[in-house]
Amino acid sequence: MENIQTIKQRFGIIGNDIKLNMAIEKAIRVAPTDISVLVVGESGVGKESIPKIIHQLSHRKHAKYIAVNCGAIPEGTIDSELFGHEKGAFTGATQTRKGYFEVADGGTIFLDEVGELPLTTQVRLLRVLENGEFIKVGSSEVQKTNVRIVAATNVNMQQAIEKGKFREDLYYRLSTIEILLPPLRERGEDIHLLFRKFASDFAQKYRMPTIRLDEKAVNLLMRYDYQGNIRQLKNITEQLSILEENRLVTADKLTKYLPKNGNSLPSVIQKNTSSSSSDFANERDIMYKILFDMRNDINDLKKLTLDLMQKGNSEEVREDNHRIIERIYDDNSSTVPSVEVVKIAENTSNNINDYDFVETIEEDENLSLQEKEIEMIKKSLEKNSGKRKLAAKELGISERTLYRKIKQYGL
Repeated sequence: MENIQTIKQRFGIIGNDIKLNMAIEKAIRVAPTDISVLVVGESGVGKESIPKIIHQLSHRKHAKYIAVNCGAIPEGTIDSELFGHEKGAFTGATQTRKGYFEVADGGTIFLDEVGELPLTTQVRLLRVLENGEFIKVGSSEVQKTNVRIVAATNVNMQQAIEKGKFREDLYYRLSTIEILLPPLRERGEDIHLLFRKFASDFAQKYRMPTIRLDEKAVNLLMRYDYQGNIRQLKNITEQLSILEENRLVTADKLTKYLPKNGNSLPSVIQKNTSSSSSDFANERDIMYKILFDMRNDINDLKKLTLDLMQKGNSEEVREDNHRIIERIYDDNSSTVPSVEVVKIAENTSNNINDYDFVETIEEDENLSLQEKEIEMIKKSLEKNSGKRKLAAKELGISERTLYRKIKQYGL
């Protein structure tokens, strides 16, 4: 059995923290078995290294190793990606396709962000874990697979189970062995070690002298609360390597590259996190109210038009209709274009087709809702510098749903 130091060198892992060493040691011990493993830890702590260690030290090392980011695959296609599909199973399925569980037979599958899996997919995955069976999408034939599953998540699984977003039985099957990777802020001296490694790598990459920190800057670096963990530290090191002319960085210089309060957002849009979230929530509430008002106006317009068709252009109907129109104008409703349609309806009520007109209003309503949704998504992405995970959290939707919306609207 290889020792911890050898494994670190082999897989490029930097650090001597006791919690990190414990995680690696546990991975070494479980590797020769076929036990399912769940790697837990915050985003950016390097969870992807553990399944690689487990695979390379197992009897499956000569077979396939496939890493799947469950959060990046749209909900409608994830079953096909994992389990394959038959020709004609759905629109666009022009030929039979093998899924990852068939391709990786005899090897290892790493399911990253497993907490993002849809409940229907969780049922299929549970069957694979229990008896090694799966069924392709659009097929009725049961197939066998012999894969080892290593999963990872940054989600609090107990909370996800309580909210009904993750199956409890699947959680216990996945977490036969649970390996916890500590956040960077708890790794003490490892922070400076990682900085020096990244600084050396970027110096070679950009062909410039290696960036260094003075004593006060080192202390500042080690005290900082890294919300983005190793990924954030690497980003900060790269910025320093490119932008700083003086290769010895002081604490004052370093402060400019460290977002306040541990906020991982760029300094361009630095705000108090809670204030930013509440501002966005208020804007979202206002937008929802506008949309509800639009819906009420549209319903009034539908009633107005049907009255014109059913009762004709009587004085009573005209008075009611004008009251509705005046109210909509007074409210500054965004459905004013539809009022013009109503005026046309008043003049040509005998020639209007009821169904066509209602359908037009509904299309206007859907278009308005879609435009508001696109606007909200764009605003959130800009606010979070294009980071889908943060934008999805701010919008109150899953990252997979946001990914699908971005693709749907071509953003």
